[in-house]
Amino acid sequence: MTDTDTDAVTRRTSSLLAASQRLLATSVEILHTRIEIVATELEEAGAGARQLTIHTLAALFFLAMGLLLATLFVVVLFWETRRLAVLGGFALLYLGIGAGTALLVRRRLRNQPRLFSTTLSELGKDRERLTSR
Repeated sequence: MTDTDTDAVTRRTSSLLAASQRLLATSVEILHTRIEIVATELEEAGAGARQLTIHTLAALFFLAMGLLLATLFVVVLFWETRRLAVLGGFALLYLGIGAGTALLVRRRLRNQPRLFSTTLSELGKDRERLTSR
């Protein structure tokens, strides 16, 4: 082997090594970006869930107090004449509201966006770009 052949092999090896290093650096950057997206989505989901839970609990507490006092008021108002009918009517009303609310919650859970949808979309784009080359 001559010095020219050795130089050519060394250059090819160093350019192959440099290309591998660039590919690895690019892959690490892509992975880093995707992990940042996942972290952001988790933070947003957690903050939204906490805020929704607090508001829901506060609303439920005050609505329950209002309904209890309103029911008590109407029952006392009709105590002498139709207290059982009034209590039965309120029971049916509350059961209907509870069933309607349960249906709304179920519909909302079904239509909720998929967790990590942005991350999965970006990873799919990355896969397409890498396989198209």
